[in-house]
Amino acid sequence: MKNALVWLRRDLRLFDHAALHHALASAETVYCAFIFDRAILDALPSADRRVEFIHDSLTSLAAELEAAGGHLIVLHNIAEKAIPELAAELGVEAVFANHDYEPAAIARDAAVGAALRAAGRQLHTFKDQVIFERDQVLTQGGQPFSVFTPYKNAWLRKLEAEPSVLSPWTVEPGSAHQRGRFAPGRSTLPALEALGFERTRLRELGIGNGPALFEDFLGRIADYGVARDYPALKGPSYLSMHLRFGTVSIRHLVRTVMTMSARGAAGEGGAVWLSELIWREFYMQILYHHPHVVDSAFKPAYDRIEWESGAEADELFAAWCEGRTGYPLVDAAMLQLNRTGYMHNRLRMVVASFLCKDLGIDWRRGEAYFALHLNDFELSSNNGGWQWASSSGCDAQPYFRIFNPVTQSQKFDPEGKFIKRYLPQLAGLSPKEIHLPRDPIVDHDQARKRTLERYEVVKK
Repeated sequence: MKNALVWLRRDLRLFDHAALHHALASAETVYCAFIFDRAILDALPSADRRVEFIHDSLTSLAAELEAAGGHLIVLHNIAEKAIPELAAELGVEAVFANHDYEPAAIARDAAVGAALRAAGRQLHTFKDQVIFERDQVLTQGGQPFSVFTPYKNAWLRKLEAEPSVLSPWTVEPGSAHQRGRFAPGRSTLPALEALGFERTRLRELGIGNGPALFEDFLGRIADYGVARDYPALKGPSYLSMHLRFGTVSIRHLVRTVMTMSARGAAGEGGAVWLSELIWREFYMQILYHHPHVVDSAFKPAYDRIEWESGAEADELFAAWCEGRTGYPLVDAAMLQLNRTGYMHNRLRMVVASFLCKDLGIDWRRGEAYFALHLNDFELSSNNGGWQWASSSGCDAQPYFRIFNPVTQSQKFDPEGKFIKRYLPQLAGLSPKEIHLPRDPIVDHDQARKRTLERYEVVKK
């Protein structure tokens, strides 16, 4: 093959990259392109941290490509239209890309593939953002898993049987194994403002360097199993945004942690963190096999629940969004999300439970709010998390399990350090007082009774 185009999407790096590896092994000259897809971006607010993160990542990627003798083509268009047109303009014989598992992306890729084939070109796609995908981990009966623990056990068994899946897809243009070279040229990256977006305070969050964050986390990973539950502590890896946009390699992460664990250097935390990565793939295969979860409950009976609606419900929802519920931990968590685009995982469970089971508001409204504001928004994980909290999803918490926002606060922020970070007006309160609700919009005990009544419909 003479010329090929690599279409970058959720894989913004030049190392351990499946599509790049295969393109360089197949073609003499390889072009690289990224499309700021207007089908996605046109609906977003002008101050969107994710678009800024992508732009910053592409700036670094373009510099790396130019250092390797290539360049990056960046367009602002409808990807479904732009890729076939660019392939024709460049005269490539094939487009290489990595798999995306969301329903809209699958439909987009099918349309691009059809357009390319109609013009005598090919679309080659590869597994890259997960260890196991689609139908690779199934029950003994050949069906998708719907419960996490059996899926995790099967996932680990498969990895033990096929350790080569962790091998890196090397990117070595001009090497003995990859004869292809990057097409020379000058990168074309529009300014963020030219795309209709503006700078936020993203860079102040210190999350820009994925490999550096991972190295820092490895020094703390042994304590992850405990520290991850306390929002005032530096417990998480803070890599979720990098996993979302592929600035780190999932194979490298898993391979590194398993190597550390094998020599006893990862402690108990290493196994817990690996489980979180497996949860990510569990929710991805749920979305792939059950695309109805995008708009509906995984368990159809839960779509019979009558959620609160009307003006009063809208006001309660607004109070939740703005951090005005009167429950300090809930409000601090929502303020963290609104100000930074990040929310600690324990707090995601707390605020989701509060919206669904204290306020009686449809989980889909909360899911959509998170989708708009989370830096690391990923459809499968976001949907899975919300359906877990509302009890409507696969392997979800029982409907009668209702988080108490006060006891959660007392247990996971005992001194109120996290609360004080976002609610400094409460700084003078004692550790005993700081967790108590102040002018709450709902009484938790009364709400719990109403929730149990509301969920009675799922038992019929």
